[in-house]
Amino acid sequence: MTISPCLSNFFLDYKELHQLLLNVQEKCYETQNRYIVSISIPIDLIDPLVVLDKFSQVNTLNFYFENKSKGEAIVAIDAVTKLEITSKHRFSQTEEFIKDCLQNVINFGDINQPFAGSHFFCSFSFFDHHHQLDYPFPSATIFLPKLQVAVKNSACCLVVNYLIHAQVNIYSILKEIQTKIKNLQSLANYTPNTEISATNLIKNQINNPHTFKHSVLSALAKIESNYLTKIVLADALDVKSIKSFNLFKSLNNLRQLHPNCYIFSTSNGKGKNFIGASPERLISIQNQQLITDALAGSAPRGKTPTEDAANANNLVNSNKEKHEHHLVIDFITQRLSQIGLLPQILAPRLRQLSNIQHLWTPITAEVPDHIHPLKIVSQLHPTPAVAGAARDIACTEIRRYENFERGLYAAPLGWVDAKGNCEFIVGIRSALIDGDRARLYAGAGIVAGSDPDKEFAEVQLKLQALLKALV
Repeated sequence: MTISPCLSNFFLDYKELHQLLLNVQEKCYETQNRYIVSISIPIDLIDPLVVLDKFSQVNTLNFYFENKSKGEAIVAIDAVTKLEITSKHRFSQTEEFIKDCLQNVINFGDINQPFAGSHFFCSFSFFDHHHQLDYPFPSATIFLPKLQVAVKNSACCLVVNYLIHAQVNIYSILKEIQTKIKNLQSLANYTPNTEISATNLIKNQINNPHTFKHSVLSALAKIESNYLTKIVLADALDVKSIKSFNLFKSLNNLRQLHPNCYIFSTSNGKGKNFIGASPERLISIQNQQLITDALAGSAPRGKTPTEDAANANNLVNSNKEKHEHHLVIDFITQRLSQIGLLPQILAPRLRQLSNIQHLWTPITAEVPDHIHPLKIVSQLHPTPAVAGAARDIACTEIRRYENFERGLYAAPLGWVDAKGNCEFIVGIRSALIDGDRARLYAGAGIVAGSDPDKEFAEVQLKLQALLKALV
C-alpha cells in the first residue's frame, strides 16, 4: 500500500503530537481547566463540498463557503464549542466568545499554511430578534468546528479541533485522527454523482404581484415626502418538491451556474439549511488589509452581446441607479471612518453575473490590531444595499411591509480566524431548505424613480436564478 506524501509526513509528527497531547492533559490536571488542541495537517487535494456530503450529519452544525474566482473553498463540520445568541449585543458577545476561546487554544502543525489554525464560523440574522417565534436559526450562531477542510489554489489543509480535559483518552484521539485522515484521503479521487433529474416543484408565492407592487408604490410616496431615501423590499417564494432537496447537488449546481458568486450553506444542526449564491462580500480581511463591496444598482444581462452592452451602458448612465449606488458608498465610508479606519474608494466597475449585472465599487482600508473584524461587521450591517437609507427608518419600514421573517436573508455569514483574518458575505439570493420544502428570498432597492413593474421583474429574475439550482 502506498502512503501519500502528506500522510507520511503526518506519521513523522505522530510522536510529537502524542507528546503534546500528554503535556496538555498534564496541564489540565494542574490548572483544573480544559484546553482545545487545534491540529493543522496538509492533506491531498479533496473537494470540500464532497466532504460536506460525506461527513455532515443532520443533527450537527456545518458550514460551507466557496469562492471559485479566488480558488477557495472551506467546510466546517460539527462543533467542539459553540454559542447561540438572541440579543442586540450579539456582535460584541461573539467577539468576546472568540477571544475567550482563543485563550485556551493550543496549536499543532504549520499554522502559516492557508486556512490552518482555529476558524470560527458565524451566521447572524438580519434583525437582532425574530418576530416569527419558530424561525429555525437564532439571531447568532458561532462555532469552532471539530473538522475543517479547506482548499486554496489546489493546496488542501485539514484542521481538527479537540477538547482536552484531565480524563480524556489520548490514544483514542490519535486513533480517531488517523481514521479521519484515511477516510478523507479516500475521497481524493472520488467522483460524486452530479447527474440532475428533473425536479417537479409546486410554487407558492408568499405575496401576489399586486401586493409587492403596492408596497413599492407606498414606499415611493414615503421617499417623495423625504421620510427616507431608499428601502430594500424583499419577496419570498415557497416551493415544495416531490422528494427532499439534495443539498450537495443544489450547491454543486449553484457553483456551476454562478462561478463569480460566493456559494454558501449553513445548517442549524436540526436538519435545516440556509444556502445561496451571493455576489456581495460584506468584508474580507487578509493580513490587516480590508476590502468591502459597494454593490447596488442593477440591470438584466442581455440575450445578445449588443443587448448586453446596451443594458450595461444604460446601467452605468442611469441617474437613478447611480444615486442608489452612491448611497451605499457614502454609508460604508462613513461607518468605517467612525471607527477610525481610513477607507480608500477604488475605481467603479461592473459586476457581471450570469443573469444580472450590478454597479460595483470596491473599498479598502488598513485594519489596526485593536479593531476586531466583528466590530466592523456590526458597524456595516445592514448596508443600504440590503436595508435602505436612513438605515433605522428603513429597517422599521421593512418590518411593516414584509409579511415573512427575513431571518438569515441579507445578513452576515462567514468566518474569523485567530489572526484577525476573516471573510463575511451578505446572504442574498438565498433559500431556507427544510427537507422537501424551500423558501427562496430576493429583494430590490427602491429609490426615487423606481418603477413597481420593473422592481417586481428584478425580484422574479433573482428568484428564478435560485430556483433553477434547487435539486
